[in-house]
Amino acid sequence: MTVREARPVAGGGVCSEELTLPGFTHDVMSAVYPMTLSSPFFRGFGLNVDWVHPEAPAAHPLDDGTAVMLERDVARTAEGLGQDGAHYLAMMQPLADEWLALADDALAPLGIPKHPLLMARLGWTALRVRTGFRGVRAQAMFAGLAAHSCLPLEHPISSAMGLVLGVSAHGVGWPSPRGGAQRLAGALVMKLEEHGGSIETSWDVRTLGEGGLTLCDVTPRQFLKLAGERLQANYRKRLERYRYGPGAFKVDWALDGPVPWRAKECSRAATVHVGGTYEEIAESERAAWEGRICERPFCLVTQPSLFDASRAPQGKHTLWAYCHVPNGSTEPMAERIEAQIERFAPGFRELILARSVMAPAQLEALNGNLVGGDINGGAMDIPQFLMRPTIARYRTPLRGVYLCSSSTPPGGGVHGMCGYYAAKEALKNL
Repeated sequence: MTVREARPVAGGGVCSEELTLPGFTHDVMSAVYPMTLSSPFFRGFGLNVDWVHPEAPAAHPLDDGTAVMLERDVARTAEGLGQDGAHYLAMMQPLADEWLALADDALAPLGIPKHPLLMARLGWTALRVRTGFRGVRAQAMFAGLAAHSCLPLEHPISSAMGLVLGVSAHGVGWPSPRGGAQRLAGALVMKLEEHGGSIETSWDVRTLGEGGLTLCDVTPRQFLKLAGERLQANYRKRLERYRYGPGAFKVDWALDGPVPWRAKECSRAATVHVGGTYEEIAESERAAWEGRICERPFCLVTQPSLFDASRAPQGKHTLWAYCHVPNGSTEPMAERIEAQIERFAPGFRELILARSVMAPAQLEALNGNLVGGDINGGAMDIPQFLMRPTIARYRTPLRGVYLCSSSTPPGGGVHGMCGYYAAKEALKNL
């Protein structure tokens, strides 16, 4: 088996570089990996990765100078939610206790689940989670989780994805590889070679070969170019109708010290959700979906060097953040992102030694699957959640050719399950 990678190094969006200054290691795209530890595919490999677990998976600062903490322990998280604590505990504890079994189905294409009662509980909880919280703290924390979906928070799929992320924090945590994301990619390459495979980098694949099995880790737009006139007209039209979601605007910083969060507890978490209240986050995500720019965007922030000294020179730090913007947006967002961080960490700007800015176009140039900056391989609304990218899922009309990208079930995230199920289907058909 041969893997052909477009970039000079293996890993696609799982890579690290010195984007700002020498000695500062930044994760170029993905950075935190709860779905990797949750994935049945990765769990079976025993990858040689030194996982760094922060004390708390995530923090959510508020304007009153406090932060809502998403802890590994469900009960400890509930203690910080005031009036919503009992509801949170009753909702999350049963799911967290069975998270790895639940992940087997949550990260699978739609079908008959292995654990139908657990999945029914997850679905029922997702339907009522949005209306179950009464206080500002719980509403804000869950809004930050749901916003990972790149969907308006009113959308039911956003609630389900937020719930899955929250349960995974309790079940396995939100870790990062020591030394950067490239260490995860390197461990995968080692496993590939152990099983007799090889990888060829800097390959600009432009056509599909004949015979054998070909699994294409590309989104519909690239596949249309690769397949050319070989595709049937009806299948081609279905792929042409495939829709991409909001893009990402990303900034990395080299810092002269740790982020001076007003809420000191934020320094216990590697991931910080910066956006304020539920209403503010909802407006930010709705704006990106509707093609508008939000002046106070919700920002996903990670501060890995607090827990991994290998990321930066002694006493210095790295910071990684992005916000959602309209697909393909050219609007500069770095100042808005920095203003949001400064809002909850006064003095942050004074620590900036250097920054790297990547708009949607730059992200797509680095990885062609990030069409218009879309990091999920396509909008995850209900139609494209149920039929992703078509009702055929991994299969294409071309003999021996399958899709295995984030445009197939279960969608975006570093979990390997798109390729896992595409390979199973290919082998079955073979």
